Amino acid sequence: MITTRFVPFRSGITDVAVLQNRLNSIFQDFARPEEATESLAAGNFVPAVDVYEDAQKLELKLEVPGIRREDLDIRVEGRTLIVKGERKFESDEKEENFHRIERRYGSFVRSFTLPSTVSTEEVAALSADGVLSITLAKKPEAKPKQIEVKIATAAEAPKQVEAKA
Repeated sequence: MITTRFVPFRSGITDVAVLQNRLNSIFQDFARPEEATESLAAGNFVPAVDVYEDAQKLELKLEVPGIRREDLDIRVEGRTLIVKGERKFESDEKEENFHRIERRYGSFVRSFTLPSTVSTEEVAALSADGVLSITLAKKPEAKPKQIEVKIATAAEAPKQVEAKA
């Protein structure tokens, strides 16, 4: 019987990088919500989103090229914004005539927890050039207030009193 000695990091840094990549992928799979795992397995897609905030509004921009307006569903439930949609495969072309299909088709659901500073009553959605923009106005009390600094005149200036010793 031949005994071989196990040296875990014998070839140096590459083994450590491989081990780290493998552990990262395990933890990503573990941390992924169940519904996200199902949607990836079904070939569905998740549109990319940009979230922008300024003093007046919160704006989300989702990439939804090829999705018709009637195939989008945008809802606010409590403090959650839910965006659902479906990109349908064009059925007028024959599937056997395709050489390659790389675009993703199917349905998606994205949900976003809204901050308490946003008004859920003032929501607007606009789709242009494959980008869905959802704008939520901020509540008036959440908007910054400019305070004017007044300069006192000589008559309004406080008088200095000298103490006598």
